[in-house]
Amino acid sequence: MDVVAVDIGGTHARFAVAEVAEGRAVSMAEPVTLKTAEHGSLQLAWQAAAARLDRPMPKAAAIAVASPINDELIKLTNNPWIIRPKLIPERLEVDQWILVNDFAAVGHAVAQLGADCFLHLCGPDKPLPPKGAITVCGPGTGLGVAQVFRHGAGYDIIATEGGHQDFAPLDSLEDAILKRLRRAYTRVSVERIVAGPGIVAIYETLAEIEGRAVESRDDRKIWELALEGRDSLAVAALDRFCLSLGAVAGDLALSHGPTGVVIAGGLGYRLREHLLASGFAERFVAKGRFQSLMASIPVKLITHPQPGLYGAAAAFAQEHAK
Repeated sequence: MDVVAVDIGGTHARFAVAEVAEGRAVSMAEPVTLKTAEHGSLQLAWQAAAARLDRPMPKAAAIAVASPINDELIKLTNNPWIIRPKLIPERLEVDQWILVNDFAAVGHAVAQLGADCFLHLCGPDKPLPPKGAITVCGPGTGLGVAQVFRHGAGYDIIATEGGHQDFAPLDSLEDAILKRLRRAYTRVSVERIVAGPGIVAIYETLAEIEGRAVESRDDRKIWELALEGRDSLAVAALDRFCLSLGAVAGDLALSHGPTGVVIAGGLGYRLREHLLASGFAERFVAKGRFQSLMASIPVKLITHPQPGLYGAAAAFAQEHAK
């Protein structure tokens, strides 16, 4: 059957028609990407996407949202939209639907995609294990975290808010980043550093240390300068971001006790070459007495272009195969 897969983040909402069968996502058409800031609600964005898709919308929806899920009122973490689940059938004119956390959806993608959809980052160069826990984390507008638990009967997904754990600096430079962020936030979570907007605090801290006056720039501009190598401070901020992401991914691995780790998120995919050439791997394993354990964990990066959409469809397929 066909289902509309939807992936709603802090910045973009993506829509695609997917085919599902026998508990799996079989295929997915080319997605439509909308900016959430240009639409006032999910219903309005759904209507705009329908016009762009230029085909009748299926009567089934698989919706992934960057927020904890409940049955009454969902306020997205980095997006002003509000979703009332009980109104979805009426507002979207669907007969079947499912709501999942956005990184739970990515977890479904990790569980169902083949080995060719993963790039090896560090640790043993072997496929993700067929059994056991896999930690999934990834930077975007926020930092998403989920767990995939594979077992003999299939797999289960655990959505988490691990991106909001406390940030633990590992050197004097990260001490300075933390100090700067504490001017604005009493409690500094890892999402303040290893999500897209976190590059601003890193960049401005480096400028302060260097004694350089820099113009105020938003995260998009700093990422542009960093990825193009056009600004030495931005490049240094990118290097520091990769280090911190490695440390955070390692902390999550220790907490979850996984047999594999997957880096995801739109920004994670853009950083794939930089992660390979950075100190990400060294920071991932730098856990004192547990360094040998950390070195035994394969760490991958998901390369599917739309894992949130694919995973939302896969979540729907799993739910309705029961």
